[in-house]
Amino acid sequence: YLLFFFNMLFWVISMVMVAVGVYARLMKHAEAALACLAVDPAILLIVVGVLMFLLTFCGCIGSLRENICLLQTFSLCLTAVFLLQLAAGILGFVFSDKARGKVSEIINNAIVHYRDDLDLQNLIDFGQKKFSCCGGISYKDWSQNMYFNCSEDNPSRERCSVPYSCCLPTPDQAVINTMCGQGMQAFDYLEASKVIYTNGCIDKLVNWIHSNLFLLGGVALGLAIPQLVGILLSQILVNQIKDQIKLQLYNQQHRADPWY
Repeated sequence: YLLFFFNMLFWVISMVMVAVGVYARLMKHAEAALACLAVDPAILLIVVGVLMFLLTFCGCIGSLRENICLLQTFSLCLTAVFLLQLAAGILGFVFSDKARGKVSEIINNAIVHYRDDLDLQNLIDFGQKKFSCCGGISYKDWSQNMYFNCSEDNPSRERCSVPYSCCLPTPDQAVINTMCGQGMQAFDYLEASKVIYTNGCIDKLVNWIHSNLFLLGGVALGLAIPQLVGILLSQILVNQIKDQIKLQLYNQQHRADPWY
């Protein structure tokens, strides 16, 4: 029962994740949704939710019906997920330069599709305000976006600009000035730093990770413990079921014995 309710909790969470992801996808325009499919947060939510749904389904039904096959599938999949997470953490630590390059690639791809997806746009704005940064390496990375591109033939009104989330906070500002980053890419670092953040988000993110290693370790442990508990409970239940089967076979053999 402990294993069943343990899986039922995450089963409900997975259904909520899928529902939110599907709703977010349906609310977007078809053109915008297809343009940035690879960096869509809603797709990530749906994929993770579906995988969690299938995994916890095996755990729920396996524990409820005492099905060894489903319980073993649940245990093996959970073990594989745990080992993949562990391997990703170790590889990310050992090959930090390559991990940094991959993060840089993801951020640059997100910058390119900034105006194509409202969810992605809100996520980038939140990250830039949270880490007090702008762009990947620097604020001029926003020239990769077709709307903010600095080329002379760019007809966009946002030419050479940066998003408002790059702007330095103004005290006692009642209304957000969304045009505060207008033309900032045309200025050098010293002049631009008076109005916007000029440092890129990659360095800020790396520094934040280095200064919050204990917090990240606690989060990783918090994710690992439910997985290890699920693996342990499923293996205990499988062993109990096997012992019950052996006991039933033993009783059947002795009942068939005429001297019993």
